[in-house]
Amino acid sequence: MAYTSSQPRRIQFLPGFITKANKPAVLAEPAGMKRVQFSSSFLPYLFLAPQLAVIFIFFYWPSVQAVQSSFYIEDPFGFGSTFVGFDNYTDAVSSSEYGNIARFTVIFTALVTLFSLSLGLLLAIKADKIIRGSSAYKTLLISVYAIAPPVAGLIGMMFFDQHIGPFVKLASWFGWDMKVGLNYFDTAFAMITVAVWKQIPYNFIFFLSGLQGVPVSVREAAAIDCRSGFRRFWTVILPLLTPTAFFLLIINITYALFDTFAIIDVMVKDKAANNPITLVYKVFMDGFRGNDIGGSSAQSVILMLVVFALTIIQFRFLEKRIHYS
Repeated sequence: MAYTSSQPRRIQFLPGFITKANKPAVLAEPAGMKRVQFSSSFLPYLFLAPQLAVIFIFFYWPSVQAVQSSFYIEDPFGFGSTFVGFDNYTDAVSSSEYGNIARFTVIFTALVTLFSLSLGLLLAIKADKIIRGSSAYKTLLISVYAIAPPVAGLIGMMFFDQHIGPFVKLASWFGWDMKVGLNYFDTAFAMITVAVWKQIPYNFIFFLSGLQGVPVSVREAAAIDCRSGFRRFWTVILPLLTPTAFFLLIINITYALFDTFAIIDVMVKDKAANNPITLVYKVFMDGFRGNDIGGSSAQSVILMLVVFALTIIQFRFLEKRIHYS
């Protein structure tokens, strides 16, 4: 039947197909969805109260207590305290032992961050390719992240054990008499190896997600413009991964500084005097084993200030080179 102006026009809408003719002026809200409105302005804060309480109790309050304790020499059993001003800070900074531990902490953090990011990215690139058994390959890599840090340290000690450790036997083939727990360098090597092994799956997950988010059209255009696979990755793929890499850089530095505590605690075997330790572990040693509450509090405040300054530098200078669009 021919259409005339006197007859009402029938418009048939196809599911999921919108054209200029049938595009509605305002899209209606889906059925069953309602706009959330709070009857009271205090109700949102009530919902946030549990999380804010946890942050205050486990972060802000201990931080204030640490700053306050750093100016005192306190009895470990709480029978008294003596105000000493900045003496705890002066003793920590002027100590040669503290300087050596600080230098090792910098080297340890840099190496763990570098190798964790590099190996995680390399494995993600390989997993991103279409290979046989890729699902099992990805699962085996990710499963390591489920291991708790103390368990990872225990497994590491088994690998570097003097009697049954396969890494010790492998090193002996090259004339390296590895003595983890006794030799400073050997223990540092084992600590870095286990810490890197524990963190690789975390970086692998994020790098793989970032690689899978790169559009196929971009990959095809890069393949046409450049025949070298390394150059395509360096000039096209890697710049698109910079937001992910910047996030992982901060996470890995934090991990190396703080989250490796359990690994170090297991691997030094209560022999921290003969083995390398980090600044976080020294705070634990002086505070809980040496009963120097004021000195350990001063060290924790110094570490907190260093991390705060490092975070400002990262966001002030490095984030300028990151493009999120």
